[in-house]
Amino acid sequence: MAKKILVTGAAGFIGCEVSLILLSKGYTVVGIDNMNSYYQVSLKEDRLKRLEHPQFSFCKMDLADAAAMMDLFAREKFDGVIHLGAQAGVRYSLQNPQAYIDSNITGFLNVLECCRKFPVRHLAYASSSSVYGRNTKTPFSTDDPVCKPSSLYAATKRSNELMAETYRHLFQVNATGLRFFTVYGPWGRPDMAPWLFADAIMHDRPIKVFNNGNMMRDFTYVADIAGGVVKVFEAGAARMDAPGAEAEHRLYNIGHGKPVNLLEFIETLEKHLGKKAEKNFMPMQPGDVEVTWADTAALERDVGYTADTDLDTGIGAFAEWFKGYVR
Repeated sequence: MAKKILVTGAAGFIGCEVSLILLSKGYTVVGIDNMNSYYQVSLKEDRLKRLEHPQFSFCKMDLADAAAMMDLFAREKFDGVIHLGAQAGVRYSLQNPQAYIDSNITGFLNVLECCRKFPVRHLAYASSSSVYGRNTKTPFSTDDPVCKPSSLYAATKRSNELMAETYRHLFQVNATGLRFFTVYGPWGRPDMAPWLFADAIMHDRPIKVFNNGNMMRDFTYVADIAGGVVKVFEAGAARMDAPGAEAEHRLYNIGHGKPVNLLEFIETLEKHLGKKAEKNFMPMQPGDVEVTWADTAALERDVGYTADTDLDTGIGAFAEWFKGYVR
C-alpha cells in the first residue's frame, strides 16, 4: 500500500478533509499550498491547525515553481499524489485569467513532470463538472463530449484531463481524474454559494439569486467527496500491484447524483440558520450553467462510492459550523 502521499492544496476545503482521512488511515501526508489571498488566508491557516498530527508535514509552495516541486519530489520520494491545488472559481476567471494558467496549467504540468521523473504508483487529481460546459443532456456522463466550455476555468480543467492522458501514453503516469460537482459543508470556501448565502442571511443583507432561481446543482457533502477521493486513490494504486499492470488514465464523476433546485437549497439553509433570506433575483451570469447533475454509476461500480449525506443533514452541519466560526 502506498504510504507517503503528497496532497496539493492541503489548506483548501477538500484538501484538508482528504488529508484528515489519509491520516486516520495511517498514511504519512505531506501537504503543500501557496496560501494565496484569493480568500482570507486565516481560514486556510485554521484548516491547517486541524491537520496537526505527527504524520503530517506542510510546505508553503507554489505549484508553478518547477524547481521547488522537483526538489520536494526528490527529497520525499512519494508513493502517490492527490492533486487538489488549483485556482478555483468560475466568475473570478473572467477577471484574472492569468492566475488560472499559472496554477491550473503550469502547476499541473509541474505535477505531471514530477510524477514522470520521480514515479509514483498513482496520481489522483481534481477535474471539475464545469468541463461539461454548455452540454444540455443530463445527467452528465464521462462519455459525453466536453468541447464547449463556458469559462476559462472549465477550459483549464479539461486541459488537465488531456495532459494526464498524454503523460499516461508517453510516460506511463498512472492517473485518475475526478470531475467534482458542487461541494459544500463545514470549512467551505467563502466564494461559494453556501457561505455567501449564510453570511448575507446572518447579517441581514439580501442574497443574489441568479437566473431568477432557475438553477439546479448537484450539491455533494464534503465528507462524501473526500471519502470518494481516497477510495479512488487507493483503487488506482492497488491496480498497479497486479502482475503486468500498465498505467491507466481514468475519468470519473464524483457528486451526489441528485440535483437540487437552488431555491430549495436556500430554504433548507434558512431553516437551519433560523432566519429568512431577502432575495434579489438576478439574470444568468457569464460562465454559469443552469444544471449540473452527475452520473456516478461508474464510480459506484468501480470503487463502491456512495454519497450518503442528504441535503438537510449536510446543510444542518454546515449551518452549525458557520454560526460558530463566522462572526
